Amino acid sequence: MKGVNALADPEQSCFKDIDREALFSPNHSGEAPRILMLYGSLRERSFSRFAAEEAARVLAALGAEVRFFHPRDLPFPDAAPVEHPKVQELRELVTWCDGMVWSTPERHGAMTGIMKAQIDWIPLSLGSVRPTQGKTLAVMQVCGGSQSFNAVNQLRILGRWMRLLTIPNQSSVAKAWDEFDEAGRMKPSPYYNRIVDVMEELMKFTVLTKDSRDYMVDRYSERVESHAELSARVNQSSAT
Repeated sequence: MKGVNALADPEQSCFKDIDREALFSPNHSGEAPRILMLYGSLRERSFSRFAAEEAARVLAALGAEVRFFHPRDLPFPDAAPVEHPKVQELRELVTWCDGMVWSTPERHGAMTGIMKAQIDWIPLSLGSVRPTQGKTLAVMQVCGGSQSFNAVNQLRILGRWMRLLTIPNQSSVAKAWDEFDEAGRMKPSPYYNRIVDVMEELMKFTVLTKDSRDYMVDRYSERVESHAELSARVNQSSAT
C-alpha cells in the first residue's frame, strides 16, 4: 500500500510520501562541505590532534573547507555561563559546519573528559535551530597500546544522541606514539590508509546529504505536533 491510505492514524494530513525530487535534487549548491574538527587532548604532542590534522589534510585535498576548535581554556560544562567566549566559539563553529570529525584518545577505556566537555557544551537546540541535526560525523580514536574501539563506540552513542548522521567507517590507531614522526606527521601505514578511507566516506555522505538536510530531518511526529498547535490556536481565536 502507498500514501495516506496506508496510515491508520487520525493525522493523515501530516503523512507524506517520500519526495524523491527533494532527496535527489539536481540543484546542488556546489559549495565546499564545511567540516569541523574536534580533538580530545591538550598535550603538546597530542596524537588525537595529530590524527585530526592528518584527517583535515585529506578533507582539504578532497575539496572541504576545514576548521578546528582548540579546546584549551574551554571551561567545564556548567562551570561558566554560555556567554563564555570559548563556549560561544564552539557553538558558532558547530552551527557553521556541515559535518564534524571527533578524534579522541582512549583513556581508562573511555574518551577523555576534554572530548566529552566539548560535546556537552553543544546544545541540541539553539532557539529554533538544532545545530547538529542531520549533519554528518566521523569518529576516530588513538590508543596508547593495542587497538581498541571503546572510545569510538562511545562517540557513536553521543553522535546518535546529537542527531548526527554518523558514518559507518571509523578509525582506531594502535600504539599511536609509534605512528607519528617528530613533526607530528603520520607515517605511511594501514592506519593512515584507514583515516583516508574514513575521510573519503565522510565527504561522500556530506556531499550527498548537505543540500537535502532539512528535508531528511523533517519528521511526521513534529508535523503532527505543529498541526495540533496550529489547530488549537485557530480554535481559540474562533472562540474569542
